[in-house]
Amino acid sequence: MTVLIAGAGIGGLCTALSLHQVGIPCRLFEAVDRIAPLGVGINVLPHAVRELTELGLLEALLSLGIPTERLAYYSRLGQEIWSEPRGREAGYAWPQISVHRGDLQMLLARTVTDRLGPDAIATGHALSSWEDRDGRVVARFADRSGGGPVEIEGDLLIAADGIHSAARAALHPGEGAPIWNGAILWRGTAEAPPFLGGRTMIMAGHEFQKFVYYPIRDLPDGRQLINFVAERKFDSDQPWRREDWNRQGRVEEYLPPFEDWTFDWLDVPGLIRSAATVYEYPMVDRDPLAAWSHGRMTLLGDAAHPMYPIGSNGASQAILDARVLTRELLTHGLTAEALNAYEAERLPATAKIVTANRGNGPEQVMQMVEERAPDGFERIDEVLSVEEREGTAAAYKRLAGFDKDALNARPPIVPGAAA
Repeated sequence: MTVLIAGAGIGGLCTALSLHQVGIPCRLFEAVDRIAPLGVGINVLPHAVRELTELGLLEALLSLGIPTERLAYYSRLGQEIWSEPRGREAGYAWPQISVHRGDLQMLLARTVTDRLGPDAIATGHALSSWEDRDGRVVARFADRSGGGPVEIEGDLLIAADGIHSAARAALHPGEGAPIWNGAILWRGTAEAPPFLGGRTMIMAGHEFQKFVYYPIRDLPDGRQLINFVAERKFDSDQPWRREDWNRQGRVEEYLPPFEDWTFDWLDVPGLIRSAATVYEYPMVDRDPLAAWSHGRMTLLGDAAHPMYPIGSNGASQAILDARVLTRELLTHGLTAEALNAYEAERLPATAKIVTANRGNGPEQVMQMVEERAPDGFERIDEVLSVEEREGTAAAYKRLAGFDKDALNARPPIVPGAAA
């Protein structure tokens, strides 16, 4: 018995490790010829860190990233709107970890190879089609080495092949390109001295212009590697370039609007200028689907529920997908019923997050302050009440599955995993 996994991103790799943990054989197929540490920083929230901990990866992950202890929102004038502890500082049993996406992916890939064997990941194999046949599934892959199409038979096919999923496109050929909301993100990394304690993530601005800053690695010289995002929202009918994490941004397009964002606690233009490379990425998602599973195949991660990078949820939700899927395969066996049970739990949960992120998620407090006090404020309580601020943050945690008390109290998703 074998589960075929298309895509060796974070979701696909976590699925392989999770299945291996419970003794379910699997193989990974990745379209690129070589897995490389691409991207910039991401946050892994406590509910997802819990799952990585149960896979035995916590210490390795902490060695690569930063345990984020505080999240703070500021206005475009640098005035604090809301600040709250995060991770273990907030009382979670697990940390929140900020890390370079490429570092996390490479850690997962190395662990897959170590645990499943050197042939566990077949690179240069792009999923092209599949069919159910005699109680099994046959997946076809384009072999980028020039060897022609390859047919692989398995019990199930998990399509974790990203926002441009070939599997999703085959199921929904009329869906078209991802939906752009008018925002462009310019994402980069820079080396800088620690600020606000060296364990803080900040967001400043509002819906139409925002700056995000958080450390993702401590450096030997006492400085830190900083991940930042400069974001601007335009008219949504403006032409935009296809999303690609490797498209280099042009400094003349993203720096000028931030030239006067120099606060007594952060020099935004100075940080932007110090970046070696900045990548451009339009903010896109897709509408939630009515179904992910079709016979012996299902979607997972960004193939199933691409969402705006608001609330630090993309990678975390893919990790949760992997664990719920594993639980259902243990319960129902390698069957279509298991895929349907996985979908029944995860599809509505992630659809709610997609919708909430379209409404700015927990970051809506910044837009509310911009609308109510565009010229600044003397006391934030006179602009946005404590109840509004606390309520917005708490509601999003509940919706996204990382309410502290509920997470600390619930049993492991995968039976037998360490709590």
